[in-house]
Amino acid sequence: MVKVFLYIIFTFVAIWALESINITNVFKKNKYWASRVLYLMISISLSYLVVNFLYDFFVYTWPM
Repeated sequence: MVKVFLYIIFTFVAIWALESINITNVFKKNKYWASRVLYLMISISLSYLVVNFLYDFFVYTWPM
């Protein structure tokens, strides 16, 4: 359950961070939605990697 909340939080953080990159210049003219879909896919992938790293890091380093 904790991972679900972390995925949601870090997805929004990744979207916020990726907004500083202007990738629309790489796409063809009038392909705005394709660039938005790529932003979403990159942000979901990035949040997946960050959450799994942080979760595993804290699970394996937390003293029990």
